[in-house]
Amino acid sequence: MIEEEIEIPTPDGTCDGFLYWDDDGRPRPGVIHLTDIAGIRPSHHEMARRLAEAGYCVLLPNVFYRNGRPPMFDFTPSPGDERTMKRFAELAAPLTPEAMQHDAAACVDFLAGQESAAKGPIGVVGYCFTGAMAMRMAAVRPEKIAAAASFHGGGLFTETPASPHLVLSRVKAQLYFGHASKDRTMPEEAIAKLDRALEAWGGEYESEVYEAFHGWTVSDSPVFDREQCDYAFEKLTALFGRTLK
Repeated sequence: MIEEEIEIPTPDGTCDGFLYWDDDGRPRPGVIHLTDIAGIRPSHHEMARRLAEAGYCVLLPNVFYRNGRPPMFDFTPSPGDERTMKRFAELAAPLTPEAMQHDAAACVDFLAGQESAAKGPIGVVGYCFTGAMAMRMAAVRPEKIAAAASFHGGGLFTETPASPHLVLSRVKAQLYFGHASKDRTMPEEAIAKLDRALEAWGGEYESEVYEAFHGWTVSDSPVFDREQCDYAFEKLTALFGRTLK
């Protein structure tokens, strides 16, 4: 497995990150793996490698490059802790919907130009904070993104003009949403509203609620659930298998 450090030029600066692929001389379908709010770290390197081992060329961008390079924390984050929440806010603040759109276009174009990536459609998966970014990426490059997934994505449906669900009209990709049953960032009412929006959209999608806590897919999370994580990975690779290969 090849792990290459990369840099992606964007309208707002240079996004650092990593590219993973199996160096057997055969291009693989491209996938973009977007980290949760804690950024690039060993757990997400592990997740990106696992996806690459399943037969994909995987781009792992530092979505928080406007704040610096990983690690994004010089202490162990603890959700709910004042210091942690302040840092979360610092990381999230520059990522406006417009900034996400700029980064989405740059990441898709970068991956599409790699020799290790096949020239066909691309997939994207976001976790936690970046579930919304995965949706926006599918809307920014609808001709290229064939599949987008979100696991324990937060704030996917809100009553604000910037709600991520409002981009659905521009999305052509197949979508998958894996929600957590215990998630203050996406409560049951918000899931129901998103499901209604997806039904009205009319595209192909699946929305599923896991009996788990927010963050269950990430191995360094205190609520990590291996069984549910493996099931989520099966759903993700099935989605990509249908749409990218």
